[in-house]
Amino acid sequence: MEQRQSAVHSLIELLETIADNKYVLGDRLVEVGVSGPNLEATLASIAMAQGELGHARLLYNWCFDLRGLKGKKPEIYGQTGKALESAVNVHNWITLIAALYATNTAIDAVLQSALDANHPAIVSRIQKLIREQQDHLVYAKHWAQQLAHERGAVPHRFREALNAAANEAAAWLKEVESKEELQQEGYLPNGVKLVERLQQELKTVAAEPFVQLK
Repeated sequence: MEQRQSAVHSLIELLETIADNKYVLGDRLVEVGVSGPNLEATLASIAMAQGELGHARLLYNWCFDLRGLKGKKPEIYGQTGKALESAVNVHNWITLIAALYATNTAIDAVLQSALDANHPAIVSRIQKLIREQQDHLVYAKHWAQQLAHERGAVPHRFREALNAAANEAAAWLKEVESKEELQQEGYLPNGVKLVERLQQELKTVAAEPFVQLK
């Protein structure tokens, strides 16, 4: 019983971290996305912002359920303080794409691994979310590849931003990997390799894997 309670606590912490990042990214997609390099990018950013905020709301409500909260769910007025700094500190298009790509790739590694574990209480909650966020990943990757191959100072600035975001995401994934109770309860597969999933995806951004995770 104690082990299960510990696993549920860790699951809530994990879900809140994902929700916080989606909440912050949704906010930044509106705040910074309106200044996108072209109209298409701006409109897509605003549309994706609604998706990210919707996912955050679903995850927060799931956490309320796991805590045993009955009745109407509380309103969400802000993140719980677990969002990655690279997402919180987005201030321009380059840092937005770096954070969007690295953070959502890390989140996808967690959710896909949870899907692999096939825990019935998890699968039913995340299948739709995983499908919906694929468009966000494709969009972020497209822009990451474009910024990586721009002329002038942009590739260097983007590389720095992506390195920072990727290293922070990797550090978070290492913490998730170390939560043995998540694997023991079947929420994640045994011996899950989240950082490896992140690294493999990041290598596809450019001809050379310029992102070096610490």
